[in-house]
Amino acid sequence: MTKKLKVVLSIAGSDPSGGAGIQADLKTMAALGVYGMSVITSLTAQNTQGVFEILPVPVGFFKKQLDLVLKDIRPDAVKIGMVGRTDLILAIKESLEIYKIENIVLDPVMVSSSGKKLLDPEGLKALEGLFKISKLITPNLLEAQVLLYRQIKTIEEIKIAAKDLGEKYKTNILVKGGHKNGSPDDVLYSRGQIRIFPGQRINNPNNHGTGCTLSSALASHLALGYDLDTAVEKSKAYMTGALKADLDLGFGPGPLNHMWKYHKGEENENL
Repeated sequence: MTKKLKVVLSIAGSDPSGGAGIQADLKTMAALGVYGMSVITSLTAQNTQGVFEILPVPVGFFKKQLDLVLKDIRPDAVKIGMVGRTDLILAIKESLEIYKIENIVLDPVMVSSSGKKLLDPEGLKALEGLFKISKLITPNLLEAQVLLYRQIKTIEEIKIAAKDLGEKYKTNILVKGGHKNGSPDDVLYSRGQIRIFPGQRINNPNNHGTGCTLSSALASHLALGYDLDTAVEKSKAYMTGALKADLDLGFGPGPLNHMWKYHKGEENENL
């Protein structure tokens, strides 16, 4: 009997270097055994060193991509990454609400790690509208600071920030601690409770696209039927194993190089 694959849709920008964006998402989804689809928000000129130019997709064509996919193949989960423009954000919210899509994981990409702004100023208010229909939002410390208008440095401040964001937007929040000094612990606020997911600081320079990989792993695990806590555990384990693999193809991040080893079943079965 044919096994029906779970389906995950990535709504994000394209990275020609293959390390981030929809390319990272689709590779991660393939590694985790779900069927990946993509709707492109923008083309970028970037590599592992940074984002140098962004060309948004016209909103009419973008909406046609999204509506045709949703009409034909209903996703079990959706990952939203770099959007970059207000009209695109509003189009996403409208379509996802019309089709009543669940298990939405939103990575609120506002600034690249190289400092390039990826969201226009008025887009932030529109993005907050997407927060309300998302199952999980995954800001890093820099993004959490933007959303809360304050500095966040210590683990206690991260816990408070996760709670404040969760109560502000009435949804689940995973604040990623990769930009924090010391252990890169992530903090989940869900159902009024705080849970810390310990992280390991791994010396691997091939880390371009880790945020994209984590959020697409989260969407994949939710599509596979795991509860939120388990989805975070498994996605964190996948990322840690990816970085520990310490592979180097001369380009791209450890997480994506790692997918080949993961796909062949050479990693821990509990990932």
